Amino acid sequence: MEALLDKANRLPLLPGVYLMLDAQGTVIYVGKAKKLKNRVSSYFHGEHLPKVAAMVEKVADFQVIVAGSEFEALVLENSLIKRHKPHYNILLKDDKGYPFIRVDRRAEYPRMEIASRALKDGADYYGPFGGRSQSRTIINAVSAALLLPDCSRSFPRDIGRERPCLNYHMEKCAGWCLRDSDPVDYRTRMDQAVLILQGKSEELTESLRQEMEQAAEDLRFERAAELRDRIRAIEGLQTRQRVIATVFNDTDAVGFRRGAKSCFTVLHFSGGDLADKEVEMLEEPLEDDSEAVANLVRQYYTVTGAVPPKTILLPCEVEGLEALEELISESAGRKVSLEVPKRGERLRLVESAQLNAQEEIFRRTTQEQRRSKTLEWLQRALELDDIPRRIEAFDISNLGNMGIVAAMTVFQDGKPLKNAYRKFRMRDQDLQDDYASMFQAVTRRFQRYLDGDEKFAPLPDLLLIDGGEVHTQTAVRALTELGLSVPCFGMVKDDRHRTRALVTADGREIGISGNQAVFSLIGNIQEETHNSAIRYQRSLRKEGLRSLLDEIDGIGPSRRNALLQHFHSVRAIREADLEALSAVVPRNAARAVYETLHRKDDQTCVSSQEQPAEDS
Repeated sequence: MEALLDKANRLPLLPGVYLMLDAQGTVIYVGKAKKLKNRVSSYFHGEHLPKVAAMVEKVADFQVIVAGSEFEALVLENSLIKRHKPHYNILLKDDKGYPFIRVDRRAEYPRMEIASRALKDGADYYGPFGGRSQSRTIINAVSAALLLPDCSRSFPRDIGRERPCLNYHMEKCAGWCLRDSDPVDYRTRMDQAVLILQGKSEELTESLRQEMEQAAEDLRFERAAELRDRIRAIEGLQTRQRVIATVFNDTDAVGFRRGAKSCFTVLHFSGGDLADKEVEMLEEPLEDDSEAVANLVRQYYTVTGAVPPKTILLPCEVEGLEALEELISESAGRKVSLEVPKRGERLRLVESAQLNAQEEIFRRTTQEQRRSKTLEWLQRALELDDIPRRIEAFDISNLGNMGIVAAMTVFQDGKPLKNAYRKFRMRDQDLQDDYASMFQAVTRRFQRYLDGDEKFAPLPDLLLIDGGEVHTQTAVRALTELGLSVPCFGMVKDDRHRTRALVTADGREIGISGNQAVFSLIGNIQEETHNSAIRYQRSLRKEGLRSLLDEIDGIGPSRRNALLQHFHSVRAIREADLEALSAVVPRNAARAVYETLHRKDDQTCVSSQEQPAEDS
């Protein structure tokens, strides 16, 4: 029981479905959870009702499937209960299930109808949805968007029999009961409704947009306006069902993620239901997603004996996709399609497989294992002699020519070592120069090591510099002049100010986005170093201002605190005019503050630099 509890405690706090297995591997209970970790772990400690206790006694293992939402978990639970018929599930063993939307396109005037289950009667079924009310809401929304009938009249029987209903006058229906209604237009709109139910709204709106633009070019402005309104209505719909849909009949969705380990996941869909999940864990974090997926898919469907479905959905483009498709088809003795979906519900299935792969890695590895593997990958990527157990990082912060500082952070075995952080206030430097500041900071840090200062020992295994090629060259030059050799790389940011790569002093970039764990580690280091520099710079500005205020005649502790409490920042007090200052302190005192702060623009900076540096 303790082993099962430990396994449950490593589950994610995400929605999903869990399957309890007995010693023979038979599914004896299927349940859903808003948070898998909390729900599953509750079975393996504390007191339970007799029925639950009896079930738990027979549990030898469990499996989980992560879902995208609570509703998705509910639908998955229903389909898996129907498939496995577990002994301890009672309430959902009947066939009520969740409703589908049925469309029989063989009819002259097809209609959207609610059906309790998907039958093999030649009609198309979409869903299942959360209930009849939700299904009716979807039908109403699609009908209103496309101006399709949502009444009880039967077509073509009732065409021209009566006056059109209220929906026509409210412009919610195109009036298909009128004698001059166009059956071809009706069929076109019904086909568009089917596209929406299939989750292909984007394809539909793009087609309608092209038709609208053509109508405008042809000066058919009324038609263009009609299409514009239809596009807006369709874009406003929120009708996409997820994961379970009969359109995904006999389909596998493949997921692949890399971390401390690599995980290959396959979600099997059969008859519109998620039938099973298979997981293959690989101890080594493989280097290339495309190559890994191609090799794993080939082996899985041609070597292990797994039966290929009609369609296999892949998470990324692979080289030789057509050849791989031909090989698997030949092995299966029938046509098998390999696809890399870009949008719509097929992409949602792949995202679900990817999420399950990621969570399996997280669940089956400890934090120490993940950190260790991350550092091993970083060692290989940067071609280091040793694993970078100790990483130091530098960043510069300033406010123009004022308060120029540097911060050094330390990460030991992938975790911040805050008692080893160091701060540097720039000496003999009155003008902003990031390169000169970086050279000074790195020189002072490593000179202290050479002088035998234990606070600056040991040497790092890796030195990271916030900046690009020139910043890195500057740091390497400082090390060289001191006669030291420490691996040094710059942290390069993208347009969204996130670390996208590491760069050497000679400008060679090493991409890190391919490994999420390394990407997160380097991003955290850069963010922590940047924030440390900002905090130090701001603290010096505040200290400098406090010191300066204390020296002004007529400003004692009470008035100084009143000014700081009212204006909140250095800049605000400096930028305040005499009237604003007089509203906080007496006018004579306000005048003294104003004249002192404006006597020299760099007075605060000079005052700050006169204080002893924290690293010496």
